[in-house]
Amino acid sequence: MDNKVMRPEELEQKDLARLVIDMFHRITTHHVLWFKEVEHQKGFDKALEILDVAYSKSYSIQLKRLSKVLNFEVEEGIPKPLLEMPREKLIELIDALGVNWLANDGVWFQSVEFSTDMYDAKRCNDTCWTRFSPFEAWSIKRFLNLPEKAGIEGLKQALQFRLYSRVNVQSIIDESENAIVFQMNDCRVQSARKRQGLDDYPCKSAGVVEYTNFAKQVDSRIKTECIGCPPDEHPDEWFCAWRFTLEEEK
Repeated sequence: MDNKVMRPEELEQKDLARLVIDMFHRITTHHVLWFKEVEHQKGFDKALEILDVAYSKSYSIQLKRLSKVLNFEVEEGIPKPLLEMPREKLIELIDALGVNWLANDGVWFQSVEFSTDMYDAKRCNDTCWTRFSPFEAWSIKRFLNLPEKAGIEGLKQALQFRLYSRVNVQSIIDESENAIVFQMNDCRVQSARKRQGLDDYPCKSAGVVEYTNFAKQVDSRIKTECIGCPPDEHPDEWFCAWRFTLEEEK
């Protein structure tokens, strides 16, 4: 691109298209930075409460404007092209989004690792999960309209709607009315390492943060116990396993 260009209107077609993508990225990042600053000043729970309002309003405004520019209809807050897409293609799309999410997670991890070291990458990863995991649980509860204390049944439902559920093979075993065991039977990351002859990636520190915070956001009464997670030894049928128990309030 000619770096002497002074205004977007002077750009060539290809660079105009690149600018559109860059502006989407700026909007997304600004959205995240707003949330982070509200969290910093008001706390995580209050930030989620405000996000609920801000996201709904912003989504409506942006979708309305984009639909006019790109000439697509909107029905009940959803772009009509999505509503008219075959179910199989929609499911393929959510699978692709799950894989893209995991790829993005891996890119961030490696970018930190190659810029500094593995220790910093793991530290950033684990800390990131303290925020993303409860956010994802909140987002799923919002989508499914689950109650504040959704219980074990709510957790079982929420676990099936995680981004990870579109990437890995998982199973849930009922132990009792108030307890389940969640198994990650095939993990995309660990299976890839296994094919390459590498040891399991030691993900237990992130997993404890991830699953504990997810379950707690679904229902604050749920206790999380790690049955096994790399670097722990594990059977061939799963890479990690977690027990969730609903405890009565004292």
